Amino acid sequence: MKTLLATIYMKRHPGVAYEDVPYWYRRTVLGQIGHLLRKKICVVWAPNCTITALRIALYRLCGLKVGKGTFIGMKCYIDDLCIDKIEIGDNVTISYGVYFACHGINQPHNRIVIKNGAYIGMRASIIAPQDIEIGEHAIIGAQTLVNIPVPAYAKAVGVPCRILPEKAQ
Repeated sequence: MKTLLATIYMKRHPGVAYEDVPYWYRRTVLGQIGHLLRKKICVVWAPNCTITALRIALYRLCGLKVGKGTFIGMKCYIDDLCIDKIEIGDNVTISYGVYFACHGINQPHNRIVIKNGAYIGMRASIIAPQDIEIGEHAIIGAQTLVNIPVPAYAKAVGVPCRILPEKAQ
């Protein structure tokens, strides 16, 4: 079913198929209200909530998949357009101010998967120019820019991130 805005868009841009109309024109009125409410919860209320359990509950209410025993620090930005493409496993620690972005300009919406027991340091940025997976018990250093997959038990630091070699014992 075409929305009114999509129909107007198609009349102003002759030859454009419905599938090529930008997604924000294809939302229904109720869909747009739901999007704005989810955005308010995910971007304003949840990151500023001082009660950890309530913060996690608000993120789950928005549709974020969060495992048991996971901690998400305050002031984190979670891409509200791709909330269904982010999965966080059990016993993950996400420190203060971590940024998650599933897409960018002229870039498809990609997945971000954080496996069980991973640790993400303060102010890290996880951007997904491709599907990103942070492996089990991986450690991401503070202010690291993660734009590549990180294997299990690895340590990643830097901008852009690089995987630290394991020390010989």
